[in-house]
Amino acid sequence: MEEKLQEIEQRFERLTADLGNPEVIGDRSRFSQVAKERSQLEQLVETFREYKRVRTEVADWKAHLTDPDSEVREMARAELPVAEARLESLNERLKILLLPRDPNDDRGVILEVRAGAGGDEAGLFAADLLRMYLRYAERKGWKTSLMDSSDNAARGIKDASVTIEGDGVFSYLKYESGVHRVQRVPATEAQGRIHTSTATVSVMPEAEEVDVQINPADIQMDVMRSTGSGGQSVNTTDSAVRLTHKPTGVVVKCQQEKSQIKNRAMAMKMLRAKLYEMEQEKQRSARDAQRKSQVGTGDRSEKIRTYNFPQDRLTDHRIGLTRHNLAAVMDGDIEDVIVACRTFFEAEALRQQQAQA
Repeated sequence: MEEKLQEIEQRFERLTADLGNPEVIGDRSRFSQVAKERSQLEQLVETFREYKRVRTEVADWKAHLTDPDSEVREMARAELPVAEARLESLNERLKILLLPRDPNDDRGVILEVRAGAGGDEAGLFAADLLRMYLRYAERKGWKTSLMDSSDNAARGIKDASVTIEGDGVFSYLKYESGVHRVQRVPATEAQGRIHTSTATVSVMPEAEEVDVQINPADIQMDVMRSTGSGGQSVNTTDSAVRLTHKPTGVVVKCQQEKSQIKNRAMAMKMLRAKLYEMEQEKQRSARDAQRKSQVGTGDRSEKIRTYNFPQDRLTDHRIGLTRHNLAAVMDGDIEDVIVACRTFFEAEALRQQQAQA
């Protein structure tokens, strides 16, 4: 493993030097490619350098165990276990970072939120989840664009789709797909009873035209007047676009822009992402016939996460994580939850790889 890491570190140093090369700087395409590759290696190289530093520290403390000075020996006995634990942690992190990268990790995403079981309260919770992800994206400096939304009577949403673009968006959000459950007293509840409702979240990597070839003859396009709360002239012209992919039956809709052309372009982006995700799912299912669907049916029994407001507690049932302060969570303060999920599933991937070796 170390030989491979040293090769990667040398590659990183060459890329760093290239960024200062006038020839590379003058070639925008090449400069972008070099900067991107260097960025992908940076975390691994920094972790490897820290690993080497701590390994030297461990060797030094071991040498001090036989120092003539008793105080130095005592200090070495106290510090050595700490350094060894740090070294082991870095070693495990390096193994995870060396796992084959998900080719979709650098892509933007199309995130869909849909009300599940629970009536009007499910729609209100779906709206809260959508806001949570939009606020998280804002904290990360990502660009978001609402593509489509359908309101319910209680000022919640039936469903909504949003694009999120930025560095490594899919790598952060891909584990958010699934059924989210809420337990709280709804604003619509007069008796003060706690209700349980659900909403489903789907996170799909954006797909380029080269990823998915769509025959124009396979698409049926319908135009209509936009519904819901729109800006001036948004819902007074036939600008909303609905695309149906006849071979698969996939339907997408976009109504956020005044321009029918812009709505069609955004709808095509959604369609490519859905078809790409379907193909990815086929490949995953072929590798693991027992793999369950990301989203499920939306029943209360199927859940990846519970937001319990009476107890001010979030619980991720897949990884056993619990945290409090739901007010902050719903305002987009979910970085620790996102990182915990990534770390858990990366470690799972490493265990599977080691079991197959």
